[in-house]
Amino acid sequence: MKTLEELLDEHTAPARFYDRLEDGAARCWACAHRCLIKPGRRGICGVRFNRAGELRAPWGYVAAVQVDPVEKKPFNHLLPGSNALTFGMLGCDFHCDFCQNWVSSQALRDPAARSYGPSIQPASPEGLTAAARRYDADLIVSSYNEPLITAEWAEDVFTTAQAAGLRCAFVSNGNATPEVLRALRPVLTAYKVDLKCMRDRQYRQLGGVLQHVLDTIQTARELGLWVEVVTLVIPGMNDSNEELWDAARFLAGVSRDIPWHVTAFHPDYKHNDAPPTGAETLRRAAEIGQEAGLNYVYAGNLPGRVGSLEDTHCPACGTLLIQRRGYVIQKYNLTAQGSCPKCGAAIPGVWSPEPESVHLDGWGTPRPVRT
Repeated sequence: MKTLEELLDEHTAPARFYDRLEDGAARCWACAHRCLIKPGRRGICGVRFNRAGELRAPWGYVAAVQVDPVEKKPFNHLLPGSNALTFGMLGCDFHCDFCQNWVSSQALRDPAARSYGPSIQPASPEGLTAAARRYDADLIVSSYNEPLITAEWAEDVFTTAQAAGLRCAFVSNGNATPEVLRALRPVLTAYKVDLKCMRDRQYRQLGGVLQHVLDTIQTARELGLWVEVVTLVIPGMNDSNEELWDAARFLAGVSRDIPWHVTAFHPDYKHNDAPPTGAETLRRAAEIGQEAGLNYVYAGNLPGRVGSLEDTHCPACGTLLIQRRGYVIQKYNLTAQGSCPKCGAAIPGVWSPEPESVHLDGWGTPRPVRT
């Protein structure tokens, strides 16, 4: 019987996001680890490896694929009400002990994750695009594991999807390089970053470097990607006022129009000593974001318990623009130009040019269309 590594190695193709070195080694720049990978060795992610001087990258399979509301990613300013065909592979360049997708992200490094028997199935860019069309999806999203480490596959999927009229997005830990962001920019519309905390020491325990993530947020915005940021608020880890203020001030300094989602933690994987995040904590975090000057702060994962913090309001006049409950759009009042119908203020985001067709009052696929 083949090992998981052997199976995954069969589903690879020549990588593109690396530099060849004279001694047969490869300098990978798919993520900010920039691993030096010698022949016969693997990168930190475990899925990119050097075969006789050629770097190989995952290609041609999915470990998970599902149609979700785009609000579940979460994106609140990216075609609200749309279905997003979401796919993922296996592996990650971080090892967060609170990961809620740990079976897929940690399958190569944790026997507990592997014991769940994560499976892979062959896939093609054309097949995924056809599935998105079949299930009335307007977007294709790479998620569930870290998409940067499988970026060549995502680029090929997105190239086909974009040609079919679909938008494409990453749900990422943000451990990117400027080079990979520039390479992906032609096929990416949006990039969601998990800003896990604001302490570099804590980030290094998770397997990353804080500055790399902050740089990704800045660079993605400069490249013109639509960026939304999520912070999973974990009691006792990153929920202090000081740390929340640091995150909010940084984001506001990049752009006051970056939507910041503060979401509720629930015990999972190895992080079981902290209680679930309460609604009061999310409201406090959201108030900090608003006081720091952010125009769009959302509280997530506790539908119906955080009041208007699920909704989008015009920052100029306060008009309710989008009313949500969980992943469901209940009211949609933006104009076709993406502006406030009352005062005319432009609302940053990627909006439907046909507001009357925005899907309301349901989730999953297919959704009813408002008439």
